Amino acid sequence: MCAGDGRQAPRAARRLTVHVGVQKTGSTAFHHFIKLNSARILRHLVVANELINIQTRALGRAAIAFSLNPDAGTEAALRRTFAGILAALPAGDQPVLLTHENLAGAMPGNGGETQLFPMLPRIARLLVKEAQGFDLSFVCYTRRQEQWLESVWAQAIRTDGYTGTYAQFLQETAGIAGWDDLTARLADAIGADRLLCLAVEEEEHRLKPGCRLLRHAGLPDEEIAALEPLDQPVMARLNAGALEFMRQVNAAPLNPHARAKIARLVTRCQPLFNADFRPQGNLS
Repeated sequence: MCAGDGRQAPRAARRLTVHVGVQKTGSTAFHHFIKLNSARILRHLVVANELINIQTRALGRAAIAFSLNPDAGTEAALRRTFAGILAALPAGDQPVLLTHENLAGAMPGNGGETQLFPMLPRIARLLVKEAQGFDLSFVCYTRRQEQWLESVWAQAIRTDGYTGTYAQFLQETAGIAGWDDLTARLADAIGADRLLCLAVEEEEHRLKPGCRLLRHAGLPDEEIAALEPLDQPVMARLNAGALEFMRQVNAAPLNPHARAKIARLVTRCQPLFNADFRPQGNLS
């Protein structure tokens, strides 16, 4: 464009990175890491979460509901919730990061799901439609499948009321596809240029999770290097005794609120479920 011709160059679309998880690939640790370093990160990125008074929990619930029952009602609820989050973003052109592990939909063991996020491509397409005007990309983490499946089984017992043994879980999910299948379906749905797949095992620092995601979202390298690491890993799996106790609880005729309260107590008091436990002081 020639100077002085009275026209303005088209404004670049605002960058929006959507981190879809998936579950059991370090999302919770990543969220703790963001909160720990929020003062530094928020100078460069808009992170859509409660730190800037944007609640995303409803978006995760809507994505799971749609994945388990993909009808017109659940689709409308998902699109409406996502549109509300976009409308609540602070004005400006600062890059935006939206991160929620449940955007992938129900994981195996939740609500009878036995496949590898079969509805994620449809969820991603819906988000693309609602994010018109943004420069949109998606980030999906993967993990070695054997370790991931064992972690998913334990999480399904802890949070989703699953009652099966690990052997039963493996039998139910025997036909599950690999990560290459999921990423191929995602690329077909939204375009390969919009998709970045990252392996958890390739993260540079276990206690600084998600640095490659932050770099993709727009955080400068010098800021990433200065981020403070977590003190310890987050969301460690229940020990074997506590996990088996929760599996038995899940089979009992309890209401969901009671089951959730028991799960919190078990998580806090895991030493009780070790066969060689010897009390020292007050466990309360």
